[in-house]
Amino acid sequence: MNATATHPVPPVPAGGLFTRLRRSTAFLPLVGLVAISVFMIVATDNFLSWSNLQNIALQSSINAIIAVGMTAAILTGGIDLSVGAVVALSGTLASGLMVQFGLPPVLAVPLGLGVGVVIGLFNGYCVAYLRMPPIIVTLATMGIARGIALIYTGGYPIDGLPDSFAFLGGGVLAGIKVPILIMLATYLAAYVLLNMAPFGRYVYAIGGNEEATRLSGVRVSRYKLLVYALSGFTAAVAGIVQASRVTSGQPGVGVGFELDAIAAVVMGGTSIAGGRGAIVGTLVGALLLGVLNNGLNMIGVSPYLQLIIKGGIVLLAIFISREAKR
Repeated sequence: MNATATHPVPPVPAGGLFTRLRRSTAFLPLVGLVAISVFMIVATDNFLSWSNLQNIALQSSINAIIAVGMTAAILTGGIDLSVGAVVALSGTLASGLMVQFGLPPVLAVPLGLGVGVVIGLFNGYCVAYLRMPPIIVTLATMGIARGIALIYTGGYPIDGLPDSFAFLGGGVLAGIKVPILIMLATYLAAYVLLNMAPFGRYVYAIGGNEEATRLSGVRVSRYKLLVYALSGFTAAVAGIVQASRVTSGQPGVGVGFELDAIAAVVMGGTSIAGGRGAIVGTLVGALLLGVLNNGLNMIGVSPYLQLIIKGGIVLLAIFISREAKR
């Protein structure tokens, strides 16, 4: 059996652009994003202002970047609960290297990203080669990474970061905030990786039918290892951007980020069982969460009620995803 034969994504049907879009897993999330945006336009006065739209994208950027790696993990039928702790560890490590050891950002940032990759590789090795359940492995590394961040900082923020580092989180290029540009670049790279490279075909194949993919000659363990390394890397990117935005390495940051990332992936149409979804849908899902947060705040909805609303929408997204797969 050819590995590509297990790819769960159906061939592109004949017809126009709308027909192809309608059959995409990102179609319903996109409809939801448009519908909620229209409601917010009617319910508020300045939802469509450039400053507010850019604020939505900026507030969504951290979660959206994390959700890239989470998408790859879920597509293989796995999950990564350690991403929030990796955000904290990568940001505090890079901050400490700059403040305590005097390293310039050009050296400290790659080291901060590297720790995310190392944790991802550890997760991937346990899942792929030791055959341990991903939810248990990443739950354990979540605690380990968070503990290391707290020990490294003594539980206190690391302040006094160089001004040049703040550009990653607060700079502007061509009128657009740098974190937004980093988010878009991350999604462009992920789109190429998942849709135009063998890596993407094997990721979908593993999630669709892992055993058939293995029998076809694909080194499943190697690709699972790479998937979790990617998840650790994108979480570390988000951690660096987050530290730059607040100009401080915060060991307590990232709590609950893994849940937001999972919500963005599921709301974007990716099946929680793996094998079906699209990276574009994840971006739509992250923006949908951002629009919800922004709009509900603008119309004065209680933060407690917001949790209920967002939880209900996530459940609805899972139900729709299940029905679509059936």
